[in-house]
Amino acid sequence: MRARASGTTARNSGSRIKRHGRFGVSTAFLLSVALMAGGLFAGSAAAQEGGTQFKVPRFVSLKSNRVNLRKGPGTDYPTSWVFRRAGLPVEIIKEFEGWRQVRDAEGTTGWVLGSLLSGRRTAQILPWDVKSSQERPQVALASRESEGSRPVAMVEAGVVADIHECDGEWCFVSVDKYRGYVAQKKLWGVYPDEIIK
Repeated sequence: MRARASGTTARNSGSRIKRHGRFGVSTAFLLSVALMAGGLFAGSAAAQEGGTQFKVPRFVSLKSNRVNLRKGPGTDYPTSWVFRRAGLPVEIIKEFEGWRQVRDAEGTTGWVLGSLLSGRRTAQILPWDVKSSQERPQVALASRESEGSRPVAMVEAGVVADIHECDGEWCFVSVDKYRGYVAQKKLWGVYPDEIIK
């Protein structure tokens, strides 16, 4: 078959071919490439913006007693820090494929493999008041949602508590075998006014 002038069409084995100069490109082929590329770019954007159905930022906790914090989203990136405390709350601030960029209570950021994180909600009590050279302040686990209620136990700043529920002002938490209420503003691992049921 002979090529026709630029911009005309010809039939070749039942498929429609659009000729541009000496080269022919199948319209169907171009359409399929465009659709696949659109899907890849959309998927890539979704991975960068979220990657999961969950909102970003959000709080989660560490699953393991040893979690490497990396400088980028992959094992090829160097480890910048090692977390050594299962249950420690971290905030996911970005997602990329199976990796999560997280921030701890001290503001340290890095990338963690998503499978090393848990949806279990925990909080650190007054982490901003932890000083290595000073005695740590204590917070009362209250029997009720009130500053003047009877303390169930006294807990040091920096201790990690399991969150059971929060009403936007108070959270019902447990530390070891003790359960009680802590003012939400004294916790890192829950947003101000966040409600957890």
